[in-house]
Amino acid sequence: MRRPRYSSGHGRRRRIQGRSGQAKVEIRTFATTGGSLGLLADWLAENKVTIVGMESTGVYGKPVYYLLEDRFECWLLNAAHVRNVPGRKTDVADAVWISDLVAHGLVRASFVPPKPFRDIRDLTRARRTVVEEKTRDVQRLEKVMQDAGVKLTSVASQLLGVSGRTILEELIAGETSPETLADLARGRLRGKIPQLQEALAGRFRSGHHGFLAAQLLERIDLCDAQIEELDHRIAVMLAPFQEKVEQIMTIVGVGRVTATVLIAEVGLDMSRFPTAGHLASWAGICPGNHTSGGKSKSGRTRHGNRWLRTALTEAAHAAARSKDTYLASHHAQIRGRRGVLKAIGATRHDILVAYWHMLTNTDYHDLGGDWHTRRRRNPERRKKTLIAELKKTRCHRHSGTSRITTSH
Repeated sequence: MRRPRYSSGHGRRRRIQGRSGQAKVEIRTFATTGGSLGLLADWLAENKVTIVGMESTGVYGKPVYYLLEDRFECWLLNAAHVRNVPGRKTDVADAVWISDLVAHGLVRASFVPPKPFRDIRDLTRARRTVVEEKTRDVQRLEKVMQDAGVKLTSVASQLLGVSGRTILEELIAGETSPETLADLARGRLRGKIPQLQEALAGRFRSGHHGFLAAQLLERIDLCDAQIEELDHRIAVMLAPFQEKVEQIMTIVGVGRVTATVLIAEVGLDMSRFPTAGHLASWAGICPGNHTSGGKSKSGRTRHGNRWLRTALTEAAHAAARSKDTYLASHHAQIRGRRGVLKAIGATRHDILVAYWHMLTNTDYHDLGGDWHTRRRRNPERRKKTLIAELKKTRCHRHSGTSRITTSH
């Protein structure tokens, strides 16, 4: 049996011949440039390799995986699952160790989305990055306004609403009169003109604060333009799956952006996840297992997929604010017993489980906000509960009598 592996470096070659009956291991080193990776693929094909195992190394491992996946069955391995004995850490030793693990079936391949969904995933992650950058710029703009003594957000709900943006542009242009600036308010904010006048009576200097605010506004506008362009490109790529997007959006709290992230990060083929629990475990949206000696220790949740976790957290908060829905009722029930963070975690889990079931040809039907009440008042369920309590009481009585008799 021949188990060739690769590692980064340049052109050295060496052979390790084992004893009679042992496997033969051939080690060859390749660079990670495009031409050298092509030679790697040819060398693997010449040696009739069918499975290629590689450690996940972030963006550096992607070119290798993408080049080999069309010709071989590629296993992307979690780095935590392929750790070798301490003190034996070299690239060559790691390559031999990984080949042994793959040959003996001691590791499992990580989930890698298909090609079309990987492209959508790149776009959704880029969109998230731009949104976060815009949020940071808005916070920086608020700091500039506070430094200038302008307390606009103490009266207006949004700094960059229609009224807030107009007032900011006039401040940058050099207008400093609180009365004139407050008169620019629109809509319901006009009912707070006296409060606005007091909030705008700061020491805003157009030459200093105006310069900083203008730069930040320019960057915010650029982020808005990039977000709009990314949304358009994502919509074009999701056009063939529009029906699925609309179906996923029927889950309470899940909007178009969250539905897009779910499709991009998880895909639409649930055959990779035998049950909804497998999907939740892979995503890190469930408690971990840590039991030793019959004692359950801290079941800390895995980090999982942070892009998916962020989208599910936003959806969970939206679902918790919904009216007369199962998710809102379940969230409120857990929040009362275990706090907000545990309730949000449970709601995230509910949404991901619903997503798995919907992609296995099941429509989403909300159970209603009174589902827990109806479940508690179910006569059959109440009957089973009382019978279980009666049996438990009888067992306690018999055990107590036995102890008394033994003591006498």
